[in-house]
Amino acid sequence: MSSNLNRTLQFRKSAASSRRGVVAAQNQAAADVGAAVLRDGGNAIDAAVATSFALGVLEPWMSGIGGIGYMQVWDAKKKKAHVIDFSAISAAKLDPADYPLLGGQDDSMFGWPTVLEDRNIFGYPSMAVPGLVDGMRLALETFGTRSWAASLAPAIALAQRGMETDWFLSLQVTNAARHLAKSPAAKAVFLADGFPPVAEASVYLKNDALLATLQRLAKAGARDFYEGELAKGIAGDLAEGGSKIDAVDLSGYRARLTEPLRYDYGGKTLLLPPNLTAGPSLRDAFEVAGPKLDRTGLGAQSYIAYIEGLTEAYEKRLAGMGDADNGKSCTSHFCVVDGDGNMVAVTQTLLAAFGSCTMLPGSGITMNNGIMWFDTRPGRPNSIGAGKRPLSNMLPTLVLDGDRPWLAAGASGGRRIMPAVMQILSFLIDYKLPLEAAFHQPRIDASVLGQPWFDPQHDPAIQEAIRARFPGALPKRRDPLPLHYACPSAVMFGSDGLCSGMVEIAQPWASVSAA
Repeated sequence: MSSNLNRTLQFRKSAASSRRGVVAAQNQAAADVGAAVLRDGGNAIDAAVATSFALGVLEPWMSGIGGIGYMQVWDAKKKKAHVIDFSAISAAKLDPADYPLLGGQDDSMFGWPTVLEDRNIFGYPSMAVPGLVDGMRLALETFGTRSWAASLAPAIALAQRGMETDWFLSLQVTNAARHLAKSPAAKAVFLADGFPPVAEASVYLKNDALLATLQRLAKAGARDFYEGELAKGIAGDLAEGGSKIDAVDLSGYRARLTEPLRYDYGGKTLLLPPNLTAGPSLRDAFEVAGPKLDRTGLGAQSYIAYIEGLTEAYEKRLAGMGDADNGKSCTSHFCVVDGDGNMVAVTQTLLAAFGSCTMLPGSGITMNNGIMWFDTRPGRPNSIGAGKRPLSNMLPTLVLDGDRPWLAAGASGGRRIMPAVMQILSFLIDYKLPLEAAFHQPRIDASVLGQPWFDPQHDPAIQEAIRARFPGALPKRRDPLPLHYACPSAVMFGSDGLCSGMVEIAQPWASVSAA
């Protein structure tokens, strides 16, 4: 029965295109927000900022203003790429001694040695300084054309309406209910009668405190979140809850503008996020896999090469950077391209589902659990420490064809991001697959060392070859839950100037909206 199901269960999605631009996102309504900005004359950066805030309202288990991330921008006028780093920073007064080890392995997305009371995973001790608001500020001020208030307006309208209680929201709340119930503010929003909301058409969950915060943010400006009245309220709630993040941490936070890592591959130039991201590891994986690919066709040899390249890259990453993520993250990735040649790739996250599972009562902000990204073992490159940025798996990627913008891509899915992005890029560059076909092509994942897995939709000969080379390989279906593969999205320019976009076929609300 399982074998028959593997052969018959299939997802299909269609690419969308427009000469004015497209937005590819994990939520249809958020993609529509970005496309509306493009139709109204905004550029890709304007659309990305509006989409970012909309996603935080529509999918609060994935991301929001209590979260962090990375953005990469191709500036068509200057013909230059920029990375905006709005990643997490631990509190300056954080004390690693507050996270004593108990032994064993925790049940987080990283599988670190267990900390007392799971302090690195849930509640106020798990929070890092959120960077999303300042990251969007920096993006809009540097590359955008619209006002800050206009960029927040769609998210405010969505917050006034509330979150639709569809089956996916109900499922996400149910999965996190045990931890959300420990936060009075989160419980009041998501578990009002003590139970997760039942999926019901035209019924909406409202977070009035978050609505007021967004309205204040639109009026007072982005830095109010870090230095103004909003900051005072946020710092007060954090102190009341026992977080080490204080007003000095908030006021000192600044998103950073950095240069991408350039890597030439297959006649294209990959522009990758540098430093504490998956960018350097993707380059390492291609260095190993690229020469081993079968250039005559996408078959078993190529998938085995992907696994070998990814395995070596992860071994190097684990040894030198400290990442041990097993892929359970709840992140959102989206891409935007406009008719003028600007491209944007954004990955933003609360880290785990609903982040710390703690909502600040005064502001309605669901806070990240950024401390979870640190290795709980002392004396390692990524160990918990004060005033530090943790290692991440985020990989917003741009690709140039000569000096011409060609592709923006990325994914959500924790450690599974890099395998997905690598394969999508290879399908497009090495095998010249059309964008839609590349996203429907079965994939592998090699993010768990020693135990790769493959989609049962692969040709039986490919499955047999993978099992022969890797005896521990397992078949894993491409389902929305549990998440065995990452959730990629991409937008690109055709040779005729047409903008097109595509999203992960197995994610129910992922969609492309054309301007």
